[in-house]
Amino acid sequence: MKNIALLGLGKVGTLVGILLSKQFEVTAYDSKESHYQIKLPYKCKVADLSKPEVIHEIMKNTDAVVSALPFHLNKSIATICHQKGIHYFDLTEDVSTTHYIESLAKNASAVLAPQCGLAPGLIGIIGGELTKKFDSIRDIELRVGALPRFPNGQLSYSFTWSPTGVLNEYLNDAEAIHNGKRKFIPSLDGFEHMNIEGQEYEAFTTSGGLGTMCATFEGKVDTLNYKTIRYPGHGKLMRFLLYELILKNELPELERILTQAKPPVDEDLVHVYAVVEGLIDGKIMRKEFFKTYFPKEINGHKWRAISWTTAASLAAVVEMVAKGKLPQKGFIKQENIPLEDFYTTQNGELFKTTSP
Repeated sequence: MKNIALLGLGKVGTLVGILLSKQFEVTAYDSKESHYQIKLPYKCKVADLSKPEVIHEIMKNTDAVVSALPFHLNKSIATICHQKGIHYFDLTEDVSTTHYIESLAKNASAVLAPQCGLAPGLIGIIGGELTKKFDSIRDIELRVGALPRFPNGQLSYSFTWSPTGVLNEYLNDAEAIHNGKRKFIPSLDGFEHMNIEGQEYEAFTTSGGLGTMCATFEGKVDTLNYKTIRYPGHGKLMRFLLYELILKNELPELERILTQAKPPVDEDLVHVYAVVEGLIDGKIMRKEFFKTYFPKEINGHKWRAISWTTAASLAAVVEMVAKGKLPQKGFIKQENIPLEDFYTTQNGELFKTTSP
């Protein structure tokens, strides 16, 4: 793997290109110039990425494609990669997109690796690693929160990444395993309280965070679920907007309102928490993972926690495929990626520092 085509120069895509350009020849494409007015260490070209003929042209002399585009564009891009035998990576949290890409992988001659971000992505790698310590598993619970460090207002939130992606997670049903049965459950439901180092939080069900884990652990666990961490009261207000005011039928307008009301902040944080319970040598045991990540300076520019954790997760998986530490063809599940190998990549090493 030498030449990589990066599709999408939003907040995360721009940084993905910076990270990958340290080891690969990267050419980036977007409908406009990078959102960040900084000097980028890779080529950038303007292109209409919604047109299949443009994607076909981009893939000439390309070894891999990394999509940092909105999820609704990824099915067609993955299909073209599959047809041409080109490695494909993306950040999608959309369940139907992932199922579609997985169906392509049955006779793939290259890697198809969706969901390489934070959640799904890193949280699945961590959860999968914890399960290896057990002889049998009864419970897997995964929690991630990308939040403003200093919240204000009743929503206590800031849209530091795509409002479209956030609302998609809040609206779509979430896959889970409950009482040993794999099922879909409503998002914005299953509220629980959390206390992290003295700060109160809530967590509730959202879609997509588990990636392919329900299929992997079906028949092996009693409980498997993913919930998003927010400051108290956020979930109730989002339910009010989406369902009581029925703004779920006016998503473009709701996105505009929320983006205008809660613009991105520079000081954010990302909580990552995973817990697994099961038997070890006949005894019931509990293993936990918890870290909080803060903004980080990379290439002389300060990047939000949500941006660099997402970008570095994807870049680390690309790096592992390039170095032969992961399969060279077929569908890659995040939960099958060894955490130790992830940490030993250049990009995985970024996760070793958590201080603000």
